[in-house]
Amino acid sequence: MHHESHILHRQLRGRYPLAVSAQGCFITDASGKRYLDASGGAAVSCLGHGHPDVLQAMHAQIERIAYAHTSFFSTEVAEQLADALIAEAPAGMSHVYLVSGGSEAMEAALKLARQYFVETGQPQRAKFIARRNSYHGNTLGALAVGGNVWRRRQFAPLLIDVEHVSPTYAYRDQRDGESPAQYGERLARELEETIARVGGENVIAFVAETVGGATSGCLTPPPGYFQRVREICDRHGILLILDEVMCGMGRTGTLHACEQEGVAPDLMAVAKGLGGGFQPVGAVLVGGRVIDALAQGSGFFQHGHTYIGHPVACAAALAVQRVLKRDRLVERCARQGEKLRDRLDDAFGEHEHVGDIRGRGLFRAIELVRDRATKEPFDPELKLAARIKHEAMELGLMCYPMGGTIDGARGDHVLLAPPFIVTDEELDLLIERLVEAVDTAVAGAVG
Repeated sequence: MHHESHILHRQLRGRYPLAVSAQGCFITDASGKRYLDASGGAAVSCLGHGHPDVLQAMHAQIERIAYAHTSFFSTEVAEQLADALIAEAPAGMSHVYLVSGGSEAMEAALKLARQYFVETGQPQRAKFIARRNSYHGNTLGALAVGGNVWRRRQFAPLLIDVEHVSPTYAYRDQRDGESPAQYGERLARELEETIARVGGENVIAFVAETVGGATSGCLTPPPGYFQRVREICDRHGILLILDEVMCGMGRTGTLHACEQEGVAPDLMAVAKGLGGGFQPVGAVLVGGRVIDALAQGSGFFQHGHTYIGHPVACAAALAVQRVLKRDRLVERCARQGEKLRDRLDDAFGEHEHVGDIRGRGLFRAIELVRDRATKEPFDPELKLAARIKHEAMELGLMCYPMGGTIDGARGDHVLLAPPFIVTDEELDLLIERLVEAVDTAVAGAVG
């Protein structure tokens, strides 16, 4: 029996099952139906649901102190979380700014980057360069640097003007006879040309997801690309902001995705896997040179939110990170990620409507095509991604399909990001249900 909902749901015409409980890799709705969480919600639930150690840490923190505003106090748990994050951070990171989510982390990173140049006497630097069809969040600043056409379109008059260069999209953009390294070099040259056109002295930062997330489906960088990007940024005094909100905190098989690229950013946003969904939490890891500029200048960061450094959120995040370390779950993510890749290859490698299988660790995607030979996508009018999501939910599978893979309008992919604790049997179940969902949806779309 559905009562009239007063929630502004994502879909005003949609009806949502009521989630009533969750354990491990499964969520149960009010009718008793169980759903395998093969996407960790939106690549959030790295430990799965209901982890006893995290719940215990949250209970203990609530009983001690649930809230203290950061303009008056710091808290022990926030200090401990910052220490833990910096101990494992990329080289040169010295401080942490604790927020409530990914968009908030990106907004803070953009403002920190701008303030850095104001403090160092370069106020003319006002431009960000980012990548097409990237996703950095839904608040206005994050939306502006993001390059997803569909999300941006109606809000365009409200957005700052940002330059966008090509994503690392080998399946569609790497040329015949071009090696992965040559492809990466071509993308790096495009960045150099854009900087030359705008004027290096006018650019604040280059902003990129280390591994592409929701809008394009787990796009991995070609070898050497980020090292060239780092070198180009350094040559022009431009900051490098990496967005690891989705791909970070263990998801790609190393704690930070940039470890696999051999680079360290100046600012890095993390969120989803930081707290595993147990509380809303995000963070900006801040390089020492940015901190030094503020310390020697105004002495404060001109920004803030009511819930930054929230003690219960910090307790949840700290517990999640301790469990990951104690149980070696990032290594497990890498191992189970290889198994997921092998299973995807077996199930979809010869599938007539799957053009690409890509990703790293437990962060994988399949891209759907009408024709494998020409890579022609399905007509966007068919809303294939939405059909796949519907069929998967019917089968008791949560996955993360998305349209607009290619340019914000055309193309469809399905993103998978199961919890790091996922078992081999659960991976088998995931594949079984995904194959059925994809085949049913495609049959319905092709008619």
